[in-house]
Amino acid sequence: MQRTEGIKRAQFLAGMASAGLAAAVLPSGPARAAQGGPGRAPAAHGALRHHGVVYTVGEGETPGTAFSAARMRKDIRAVRDELHADTVDVTGDGVERLTATAAEAAERGLRVWLQPTLGDAPERDILEHLAETGRFAEGLRRHGAAVDLSVGCEFWLFVPGIVPGDTVFERIRNLLDGKVDPVAMQRRLDRFTAKAAAVGRSVFHGRLSYAAAQDDKVDWRLFDIVGIDYYSYFPRRADYVKELNRFLRWGKPLAVTEFGTCAYVGAPKTAGMGWDIVDYDKKPPEIKGDLVRSERTQAAYLMQLLDAFSSLNLYAAMAFEFVTPDAPHRPGDPRHDLDMASYGITKAVKDRPDDPASGWHWEPKEAFHALAHRYRSARTGRHHAP
Repeated sequence: MQRTEGIKRAQFLAGMASAGLAAAVLPSGPARAAQGGPGRAPAAHGALRHHGVVYTVGEGETPGTAFSAARMRKDIRAVRDELHADTVDVTGDGVERLTATAAEAAERGLRVWLQPTLGDAPERDILEHLAETGRFAEGLRRHGAAVDLSVGCEFWLFVPGIVPGDTVFERIRNLLDGKVDPVAMQRRLDRFTAKAAAVGRSVFHGRLSYAAAQDDKVDWRLFDIVGIDYYSYFPRRADYVKELNRFLRWGKPLAVTEFGTCAYVGAPKTAGMGWDIVDYDKKPPEIKGDLVRSERTQAAYLMQLLDAFSSLNLYAAMAFEFVTPDAPHRPGDPRHDLDMASYGITKAVKDRPDDPASGWHWEPKEAFHALAHRYRSARTGRHHAP
């Protein structure tokens, strides 16, 4: 299979948020869906069933941030023993990285949400990458592991051929320039989504899902679990509940496959664009403006969303993300504190800040501690105040 660089989350979010891209380009309205059936959503009150975190695997931008199996194993143990999550969303590209991480998580007793996201590659390679990963997931499931398989993430930007352009940047540009026929795009998106679902079904016999953006039109009949990457901001919990209720109309369990924000004042109000505060034309890159770092802001937003998710008795919610090694924290240097632009619930700290090949370690943010308290309470069945 052809090897390809994974698409960074920031690249995707840039496309999603630019000029209200999703709402402006994608047709709105409910997808056709089967009514009722064994996958019917639970009652609208109760507790969040599974609490998790997104763990991204990839090649890394520098030798110092490249994937390390030893580091991954320590991280997965921390997800279980320190964060007290019961689920880990293993996402990214590279079948070996994905399967090694999924196997480690399963061995540690965690539920695995496995989501391969090979992008900017030929369609056949993306589907082969999915099939290889899905076959491994099925092997884990047959040996007793708790595994859900997601066939991918927001195909209309990740997969060439749905929107014109060979790279995510070209596709974003074409969308912004109006060089896209939305009807034809939706037709191609539907075709590839159905093909991916068929590949997933052919190799995996557990619950199947897909991670869609909030405004995507998806035929959820193809899947057992509705999956949504959720980055809304409202001042009141009731507004989150109202918006999330529309994703329950298909009568299927709902998983929030990503939720989170960055650690500075005002970040939640950016609705998914919190990362866009870095001037990469500067050497080294600089934080734009006079932003105020606030780990408390990040933690409070995550807790507000968890309150809403719990009130709706959702299937799962995975905080985005465990760590972002290529956005290091620089204590005492706010102009170059790239962690402010990270969604990580931990901060990456380099041993030698100016050395690209430097080793690094992570330290928990307030969001990590807040999630750990909530997740531990959920695991032990203790009540927590809304």
